[in-house]
Amino acid sequence: MTVQQRAIALLEAEKTKQPIDPFPPMTVEEAYHTQLAQIRQKVEAGAKVVGKKIGLTSKVMQEMFQVNEPDYGHLLDSMMHLDGEKVSLEDFIQPKLEFEIAFVLKKDVKGPGVTMLDVIDATDYIVPAIEIIDSRIKDWKIRFEDTVADNGSSAGAIIGGKPTKLDQVNLSSIGMAVYKNGTYFDSAAGAAVMGNPARAVAWLANALGEYDISLHAGEVILSGALSKAVPVEAGDQWTVEFDHIGSVSAAFQSEGVRM
Repeated sequence: MTVQQRAIALLEAEKTKQPIDPFPPMTVEEAYHTQLAQIRQKVEAGAKVVGKKIGLTSKVMQEMFQVNEPDYGHLLDSMMHLDGEKVSLEDFIQPKLEFEIAFVLKKDVKGPGVTMLDVIDATDYIVPAIEIIDSRIKDWKIRFEDTVADNGSSAGAIIGGKPTKLDQVNLSSIGMAVYKNGTYFDSAAGAAVMGNPARAVAWLANALGEYDISLHAGEVILSGALSKAVPVEAGDQWTVEFDHIGSVSAAFQSEGVRM
């Protein structure tokens, strides 16, 4: 299959909510070009890139998908949701949730050679976030290249909390507690993401630099899940509380179900 054929197949799966079989073997470079082809088509149709996401940064997520390196995807304006918003599951195929720290930039950052210190200098503030991931590949039976081609399996994001400057926190030690329908579910700390979430953002800037892509001022960067991805069902209310930077929550419903 060509890059364009893969891109068309993924776009059609997303539109029709009918997942497709895994692709024949491809290189990581071919997978990223497939992702970029989809983003170009969406932007040409009126979407706006508002940020990037980093995936597979924590050991638990790498073990979950049997990979040993992160990946990334693009965030579009159509994918963003407000804290506390009711989110319709009809917009997704087989969604899961990830809980992470989002960076909002005040300066452009472009690799190669970007360091953690560069990321800290370029960051305006951080906030808590829930990422909605989804796979356009049947039953999440994905290889690393499949999730890369599929925009890093990204499908949405809920941004909450209070804007917090980096000089007010220790990124590695920020604690997180997750609650499902008011009951404690899981916990983790910032160090789960490559030892420090800023290191993940530096990795992203350098990885994107290989494709002549920059992280831009004003963009939201999801730095990676602190814990395992979890399935989400209609009626679920998820709340994530972070030390120092506040909380983020969302309710999920099916079409026609009032909550």
